[in-house]
Amino acid sequence: MQLPADWRDFLALTKPRVMSLVVFTGLCGLLAAPGHINPVLGFTAILCIALGAGGAAALNQWWEADIDALMKRTARRPLPTGRMARTDARDFGIALSCASVGIMGLAIHWLAAVVLAISIVYYAVVYTIWLKPRTPQNIVIGGGAGAFPPLIGWIAVTGEVTAMPVLLFAIIFLWTPPHFWALALFVRTDYANAGIPMLPVVAGQAATRRQILLYSLVLLPVTLAPWAIGGTGAIYGLAALALSALFVVLALPVAFRRSGDGDPMRPEKRLFGYSVLYLFALFGALVVDRMVLA
Repeated sequence: MQLPADWRDFLALTKPRVMSLVVFTGLCGLLAAPGHINPVLGFTAILCIALGAGGAAALNQWWEADIDALMKRTARRPLPTGRMARTDARDFGIALSCASVGIMGLAIHWLAAVVLAISIVYYAVVYTIWLKPRTPQNIVIGGGAGAFPPLIGWIAVTGEVTAMPVLLFAIIFLWTPPHFWALALFVRTDYANAGIPMLPVVAGQAATRRQILLYSLVLLPVTLAPWAIGGTGAIYGLAALALSALFVVLALPVAFRRSGDGDPMRPEKRLFGYSVLYLFALFGALVVDRMVLA
């Protein structure tokens, strides 16, 4: 017997924790962009980014309901527990996605709407349906889905794509693998049980640890690139240097850890926790830098 869904189940479909980071980076892209936007239109643009992210997340859970039921981390979601019909989740996701793109196009402009539509399709189709069940590089290529919000926020203000928003996209794109693989290392059994070819499951822990360090090292100069091209001031540049250097420092014990070394998965959990704070702090510094220079 299927239990009735309530508003909390629909909210859970949008992955609120993930959405908070999406909204924050989208807002930072909007606030850091040169020029000005009417506050009501700015709020509308961020609302559309949130709706689009929520719609894509709902479609992700609709498609992966059977997989989610096999993983401890996701087994309590609305669909695996039977609190909601899969068709309701699908229709909810489609409605949010279409509304977000339509409102963005009508209220802001169609370039931002097109990029928002691409981000939704990227996550719901390219990553969820195509990449995730087929390749251990799923999170590398699929990381682009979460990198769109600051690009969209920037475009909402300027109406164009320039080097700066592309660099903001690149930062999140390169941040995603070490962030997600740190998590995957201590929940790899879940992925193995569900048949998802995450890197720790397919290539092993040692290879995953090396990749985490490699991406962390590449991330550092990319975060400094906005400062190097003159798109930001020293506030952002110094913050990026300090934050990214600490990211590398925390990645080192993950990369060189051997089985039996101390508390199981402690370095991985520490890196994962810091990686979330890192992105909030880095993009926050971007906005502060912009406000000081304005």
